[in-house]
Amino acid sequence: MSERPESPSSTASPDGPANPGSPADPDSPERNEDVTLDEERRRRRARRVRAHRAAGRVLARPGHLDTLRERLAPLVDGSIGNGTGAKPAGAVYDLDERVDVYGNGVVAALEERVARLLGTEAAAFFPSGTMAQQVALRCWAGRTGNPAVALHALSHPAVHERDALSQVSGLRPVRLTAEPRLPTAAEVRAFPEPFGTLMLELPLRDAGFVLPTWRELTELVGAARERDAVVHFDGARLWETTVHFGRPLAEIADLADSVYVSFYKSLDGFGGAALAGPASLVEEARTWRHRYGGQIFQQFPTALSALAGLDRELPRLPGYVAQARLVAEALREGLAAAGVPWSRVHPERPHTHEFQVWLPYDADVLAEAAIAQAEETGTLLFDGHWDARGPGLAVTEVGVRGEGLEWSAQDVRAAVADFVARLTGEAGARRG
Repeated sequence: MSERPESPSSTASPDGPANPGSPADPDSPERNEDVTLDEERRRRRARRVRAHRAAGRVLARPGHLDTLRERLAPLVDGSIGNGTGAKPAGAVYDLDERVDVYGNGVVAALEERVARLLGTEAAAFFPSGTMAQQVALRCWAGRTGNPAVALHALSHPAVHERDALSQVSGLRPVRLTAEPRLPTAAEVRAFPEPFGTLMLELPLRDAGFVLPTWRELTELVGAARERDAVVHFDGARLWETTVHFGRPLAEIADLADSVYVSFYKSLDGFGGAALAGPASLVEEARTWRHRYGGQIFQQFPTALSALAGLDRELPRLPGYVAQARLVAEALREGLAAAGVPWSRVHPERPHTHEFQVWLPYDADVLAEAAIAQAEETGTLLFDGHWDARGPGLAVTEVGVRGEGLEWSAQDVRAAVADFVARLTGEAGARRG
């Protein structure tokens, strides 16, 4: 699961102190009144990362928690991936070929691979999804003559990009809805002003990684066409939607005029993204990519890691989704059995391999209980940041990947019981 931006990470040793949690430990869970709240949370995040790395049992172990040496090792020693998924790097791409220069070689091979997977005429590599989407939407605005982009109020450009669409690209985002679901066809038809592009984030992360049904999606796209608007998919996590939709990637992508996909969110690559669509659009996008500063001299490490993700992680995503549904059900059962007064796993049956868990406790109490469980038992049930959503209410994201496949429903329920016991103790100690 990808990390949300928090306060800057600690510069402490990844191995931490010999006795974490002791009064001499600068990252001690005991609150020091002389330490600011931001500093306390920075230290807690550093503890969480250390606990995640040291834990023997986790639901997911994303590569961004690795050290530089660990992250670079696959490219240096010739092996891509870990454990049973490892394969010679030469199986991903011929390592005797020349390195890429300004987008040729391995980068071009990656673009061709993505276009084939999505069934589009072409694809262009971008260093970031933010850049890819700005370029796509800017190109469509030029073609439609309308700079208005209809999107969800919880979509990534609306929440996490500092108004880049308007401030950098001169576009005018208009919000169709703020409800924690995708927009509906009725909302598109009833929107009171014209727009040139409808942008749909699939899945909608901030609403709980939710997706519409296939019928709802096709009706939604049809409603946009009725208004002579083009459709762009923010498909950063499109790779894992095939289970929910019951359709292959190419059929899903075919609904849209253009699609952006990420290489690091679900595929665990080093970074990067691709914009896929008609050849003429992609060619224009390459021009704007250069203008936006995205024409990078060499990108072979990122491209190789993306190809490895397509080989190794993409085929495993359906299994991750199935396991996430098992974990979600066991979490609900465990929380109810432990006597938690109220809880919510959302969606109740996850649409992808990621979902939300809501609990009626302060975010700091939940974070401390999760870290303490990992430090003391080696089991990390909740590895993400807890966001406060009101007095005594917080939410976190749960993702299931490779190591999460080893958990049984009973394993999850047992971990929940231990977590809730710690949670109750932590909440009582803070009240005292």
